[in-house]
Amino acid sequence: MIKRLLLTSLLYLGLTQHSKANFDFNNNCIRAYQAIFDLRLNDAKTLIQNEKKQNPNNGITILLDNYIDYFTLLASENKADYERLKNVKSTRLSALEKQDKNSPYYLFAQAEVNLQWGMLKSRFQDYMSSAMDIRRADNLLSDNAAKYPSFLPNRKSAGLIDVIFGSIPSNLKGVVAALGIKGNAGSGIRTLESLASSLPKSPYSFYKDEVVFFLCYIETDLVHNKANYGKIMGLTSSMDDTSLLKTYLQGYVSARSARNDSAIQYLLKRPKGSDYINFPVLNYHLGNAKLNRMDNDANVYLVNYLKEYKGINYIKDAYLKLAYYFYLRGDNAKYNTFLKMVKTQGSLYDEKDKQALKEANDTPPDMDLLKARLYFDGGYYPKALAELAGKDASDFKLKRDQIEFYYRLGRIYDESGRDADAIAHYQKAINAGKLSSYYYAANAALSIGNIYEKRNDKAKASSFYKQAIAMKNHEYENSIETKAKDGLRRLEY
Repeated sequence: MIKRLLLTSLLYLGLTQHSKANFDFNNNCIRAYQAIFDLRLNDAKTLIQNEKKQNPNNGITILLDNYIDYFTLLASENKADYERLKNVKSTRLSALEKQDKNSPYYLFAQAEVNLQWGMLKSRFQDYMSSAMDIRRADNLLSDNAAKYPSFLPNRKSAGLIDVIFGSIPSNLKGVVAALGIKGNAGSGIRTLESLASSLPKSPYSFYKDEVVFFLCYIETDLVHNKANYGKIMGLTSSMDDTSLLKTYLQGYVSARSARNDSAIQYLLKRPKGSDYINFPVLNYHLGNAKLNRMDNDANVYLVNYLKEYKGINYIKDAYLKLAYYFYLRGDNAKYNTFLKMVKTQGSLYDEKDKQALKEANDTPPDMDLLKARLYFDGGYYPKALAELAGKDASDFKLKRDQIEFYYRLGRIYDESGRDADAIAHYQKAINAGKLSSYYYAANAALSIGNIYEKRNDKAKASSFYKQAIAMKNHEYENSIETKAKDGLRRLEY
């Protein structure tokens, strides 16, 4: 009788322990997390559902559900989906608040939900709400770090937030400072780089791919030092070859680093099948890379992107690239057809789409300058230079093209390590275009500033950064001005 009661008691205790709120990042959850970062979201959903049946009160499943929404919206950029899904944030936070308060995942999971939605809101231009969500995440992570200083996942998200807040444009720093928001991009990058080395040796090794994901974007879009290409690609090499995210990161980083042939190679070899989420932007990047190389099938990938994509970005730019594809082949009828699509389709969220609309409403580009620009974007500098060889500004009828001619040569020489030639041609672009609405002169001044900053000539660097800021009412004005102000801040001028 006593033995039976003892067994019954043990069974009851086991059941109550299993049903108690908890955070258990067990093997099943790790497999779901890894499937998410492979972009096999359907597999991840199945694994999460299995975990909910086996352990219905495991708070990690709430966090994993949020990751699913995060990557779904990153891939689709669908405004309607965003408006529908963003309402689940408060529900998930409420559910997480009922979990085990004595777990290091308790505050961390709440911070993650806030952080992920903060980043998504920024992508959909809901900036103030984005900043508030990320600040909440930062506060939660700070409290969690005080309680669990050795909990490595905390540093992953805290490092990212340090980068985000430390990279806020100069013209917005006063506003965010008033909200108590501050960060240090350099410190955040160092934290993430340290984690990339230490995580694989820890119980949290499964977080490595997420850290690599962050570092790829930071190094490519924020730091944007092409010399770091090898380092970034080395980080992605540890990711599984079946990961679609790995393919995307390698293709994106290669394209942004002017390794066009490598970008095409990576994007063509991407894993395919019904297991993977639909990720149309891969075709957008592949179409652009092939256009830069003048491949005959560039249009195929741009068309596929437009067919599959239901989001808000790069639609006008994709139509413009299709127009240029046919323009380069002398098919003016299709060129004009796609120019009309630039004017009538898509949105103006992204700078690329704004620029595409401006170009569509402008006089058609000079053929040689267009080829030089595309070759340059792909990193084919000798080919770009060959397109302009033997020409002079007087060979171009339009003032716009004369300014671009000087600017384009400056860019080619700059990337080819010919600083003196670059500065000379940038200066000509400034002289010819400082009063125009085109971005060439302002960006030329910014570029000369960068050259002199690398030489540690602070006086000359600051002079050209100030010139870039002084030019007004041109394309990319906010972006160029922000970079110039950041340059002055680095120089302490």
